[in-house]
Amino acid sequence: MPRGARKKGESGIYHIILRGHNRQIIFEDDEDHEKFLHTINNFKIKSGYRIYGYCLMGNHIHLLLHELNEEMGTIMRRIGASYVYWYNWKYKRCGHLFQDRYKSEAVETDAYLLTVLRYIHQNPVKAGIVKNISGYKWSSYNDYINNFAWITDIGFALDILNEDREKGIQKFIKYHQIPEEAKCLEIEASLRLTDEEAQEIIKEKCCITSSLRLKEFEKAKKDRFIKELKEEGLSTRQIERLTGISRGAILKT
Repeated sequence: MPRGARKKGESGIYHIILRGHNRQIIFEDDEDHEKFLHTINNFKIKSGYRIYGYCLMGNHIHLLLHELNEEMGTIMRRIGASYVYWYNWKYKRCGHLFQDRYKSEAVETDAYLLTVLRYIHQNPVKAGIVKNISGYKWSSYNDYINNFAWITDIGFALDILNEDREKGIQKFIKYHQIPEEAKCLEIEASLRLTDEEAQEIIKEKCCITSSLRLKEFEKAKKDRFIKELKEEGLSTRQIERLTGISRGAILKT
């Protein structure tokens, strides 16, 4: 079935999620994070877009992007191709790094822009990586509170809160202390692995020709692979369904 056309927003502002292929890790170290940030900053000049927010997680990326001179698809192809070329060279690998089709939603109001920005910045806290938003190094939150505009175009969101910059920053900090309950575009719910994708991950990860072979492994080896499959994003029910291993055994790993 052909994929549906993306919904074009009137504002040109989009919340974008770019995921690693099969939930692959896309940032191994600080250099990788820094390279991606330099990449999106360099293409701002060529493609003429603005970045209102970002958060680089282990296997996915959130961007709040305003397209201007070029349309979003072209922008994302430029960014993706440049980073993947460098990443493959660094790690002496080849092939896909990102999921072929990124996720996006149009952001049409000032209120929703602030909601999405808070949602993006709260991701590392919700994931249990840090306790406070400011403790995460690879998001645009500290650009705002430090009044530092390198990659992030901080003025647009801060002016919505207050045209006085210092007052705007203080409102921004207070706003981000409120738990985000809105249903924004999500990585887990919207990008859940299909059984076909999960089967391929099991076979590749465990070096087997059938996912059912995993239950034949000796316990220590089997448990190690189950842990790795969970880290790859497979649910307990998927592992149970595709391997024949009991739910109780999977939950114990």
